[in-house]
Amino acid sequence: GGVGKTTTAASFGYGLAKEGYKTCLIDFDIGLRNLDIHLGMERRVVYDFVNCILGECRIEQALIKDRRQDNLHLLAASQTRDKSVLSEEGVQQVLDQLTAKFDFVVCDSPAGIEHGAMHAMYFADSALICTNPELSSVRDSDRMVGIVTSKSRRAVTGALPVRQLMVVTRYQPDRVANDNMISVSDIEEMLGVEVAGVIPESEGVLSHSNMGQPVIMGECEASDCYDDLVQRFLGQEVEFRHLDAKPKGIFSRLFS
Repeated sequence: GGVGKTTTAASFGYGLAKEGYKTCLIDFDIGLRNLDIHLGMERRVVYDFVNCILGECRIEQALIKDRRQDNLHLLAASQTRDKSVLSEEGVQQVLDQLTAKFDFVVCDSPAGIEHGAMHAMYFADSALICTNPELSSVRDSDRMVGIVTSKSRRAVTGALPVRQLMVVTRYQPDRVANDNMISVSDIEEMLGVEVAGVIPESEGVLSHSNMGQPVIMGECEASDCYDDLVQRFLGQEVEFRHLDAKPKGIFSRLFS
């Protein structure tokens, strides 16, 4: 947990919608709903993901349309139910209805490797795996890469493998240069998975989340990098930014 999955899901989904793709975001974190806050929709939730699974409402009743971006919708998680209500059949039924309506369905997985996370992973065609440039986080990501590779529906049925991409969050080039943080190239080598996004540490991430705005809407370094992530996912070749430490000025060198 704490690697920026929900922050990334909000910006990634918004970015796809901005590119003209009908996009639905689903919050799989049953009982600990947060994606609605990142999108500024917390006061608009009436029905949720669990209501849809249990047949208590129609999909159309539960979907919340973003007021800033017509192509983006949210299916919120329940705050009052337990994760045990998720079933493979119920989740598949909801996803089948959504994939018929949307170009992309982005599933925001909860922390850890538990019921909600396994369901979010099982049906994936592509997986964005978030990690911090710290050894413990990279090790957790390595375990998730293995689970997606071996236990997804595509793996179980012998279909083409899930497309896996890494997103490195909270990256600090200065610390990497001082050998206090793992570099992007080392992460890529350790996990054997292509890095599609590198999001630098930025105060703008917290401020946008508190305002209910996806970070990609802002003008900070992290906003640009989330936009680059979306472009790379869609097949564009985009040069990585903010990987190298900024050169120090003369006074910084004298007093550091």
